[in-house]
Amino acid sequence: MRFRYNLVKPTSAFDERASASMHRHTPIKVRYGETDMMGVVYHANYLLYFEDARIDFLDALGFSYAERIEGAGYMSPIHDIEIHYKAPLRYGEAGVVRTSVAKNLPMRTVYRQQVYRAEDVSEGEAADGIEGDPGTEGTAAASCHEPHLREGATPLVDALVTVCVVERDTFKPVSLRRTFPDLYAKYEDIVEEA
Repeated sequence: MRFRYNLVKPTSAFDERASASMHRHTPIKVRYGETDMMGVVYHANYLLYFEDARIDFLDALGFSYAERIEGAGYMSPIHDIEIHYKAPLRYGEAGVVRTSVAKNLPMRTVYRQQVYRAEDVSEGEAADGIEGDPGTEGTAAASCHEPHLREGATPLVDALVTVCVVERDTFKPVSLRRTFPDLYAKYEDIVEEA
């Protein structure tokens, strides 16, 4: 089942420019065991790359998944995935997962995750792998600078991954806005513009 969401515009005190999106680039190296008999990355393994990239994204925001979510008795399962495979990565190739917040909802977060070939990420990328609007003083994207994707770069895989937060023992969904207000506020500041 696919769900459709209404876009939520940022409601923080920051102006529109301060709500510019932020992207995190997480490198991947294709291992032999991640490929199928055709020599390309097996389709389900992209989900593992995405999981690692979302944790890396949270770490870049200073929000440890292990400590803040799991350590507090919560989990963050996948609610929905929409994924488009356009071209493969092969054994031995290097790639980059580009992660951003596409939608920030009180009960769910929708991440935009795209896989690019490593050579499509420019050499001028920030050392910490974060891309954002350099004019966003006072936001998570403040230390970032562009451009990071080479002109004409197209994603090999393009996905919208929706996650929620649940209580570990009961799997009861909880509000991200109420349970982790600091993370929710950061996401409001960096959510992609509609």
